Amino acid sequence: MVAPYIDLVALDVRMLSWLRGALVFPLQALTWLGNQGTRAIAALVLFGIALPPLGELLRPYVTEAIFLLLIISFMRVDLSALRSYLRRPALVLAATAWTTIAVPALVGITAHIAHADARAPDLCPDLFLALMLQAMASPMMASPALAALMGLDATLVLITLVTSTALVPLTAPVFAYIFLGKILTLSPLALGLKLAGILAGALVVAAVIRLAAGIAAIRRHRAPIDGLNVLILFVFVAAVMGHVLADLWADPLHMFALAALAFGMFFLLFALTMLLFRGAGRDRAMALGLMVSQRNMGLMLAATEGALPGTTWLYFAMSQFPIYLAPLLLQPLAERLRAKPRPEADHGLISPASE
Repeated sequence: MVAPYIDLVALDVRMLSWLRGALVFPLQALTWLGNQGTRAIAALVLFGIALPPLGELLRPYVTEAIFLLLIISFMRVDLSALRSYLRRPALVLAATAWTTIAVPALVGITAHIAHADARAPDLCPDLFLALMLQAMASPMMASPALAALMGLDATLVLITLVTSTALVPLTAPVFAYIFLGKILTLSPLALGLKLAGILAGALVVAAVIRLAAGIAAIRRHRAPIDGLNVLILFVFVAAVMGHVLADLWADPLHMFALAALAFGMFFLLFALTMLLFRGAGRDRAMALGLMVSQRNMGLMLAATEGALPGTTWLYFAMSQFPIYLAPLLLQPLAERLRAKPRPEADHGLISPASE
């Protein structure tokens, strides 16, 4: 009776050893990819453009990719920092109001004053539609992952992302009615239910993973988790950038102009946010600037069921360049901010983490 039991134990040990050996290479590959940081993020754009067939193949899985990115972001939340922000929510509420209400209002009012809105058909209303959809959108769901890759406050970004995303079903139809009139019709109830399901589902799965694996193991495997983030981000990038190469070949000047506008919008929102929240600390201001400048235009595509003009689609595609290249360009600034000592007292908006 003892011998069969010993043989079974030996078999289990061999299987466990084989399984560990089989996982060594994938973990090493993910670790290497995660250690590339922002360089890997920038490479995503190039691969997404160069491989249009892969983009077509991955396009049906964009929703799943966003869901997985949220799971990873929830899974890595610093609970002590989360409790601190929830005890003193002034910074989160201010950032939420800025990205959800002030940004679309500023874009719409500026275009209205400049006579570049829906009333001016000669100035390409399709482009104004793209800019307003960009402004009305919540921050991109991958922004906490990108903030983590840059060493910024991903917890602050995640909390603000959740609060602003929850408000978008209420605010986006209002701004669409004010500035777009009957050009665009949104379904706030359907959008709200979908967002609630995605956020709640990701939170539950992340909580199960944290309980099963433990926060210490999650922190210990930071690099391979970063690598997994990069792979999941590629699904979204490849799906959106699949047609860019053909359009660039057909009309390069038009595409370069759209790219310049996309970069201009990105850095304008980034600079304004850093200036507005500089009192919360330079590193937190940069984290919020990165989040606000990365708008979830895929969410607006889903809300409109893709029924958008060609120029609007092209602008959405070109806006992916600053989103995924800016972390690489801004990495030196992030490192400089982390290297500088914090002031003993901040003025203006005070982050609870500094208390």
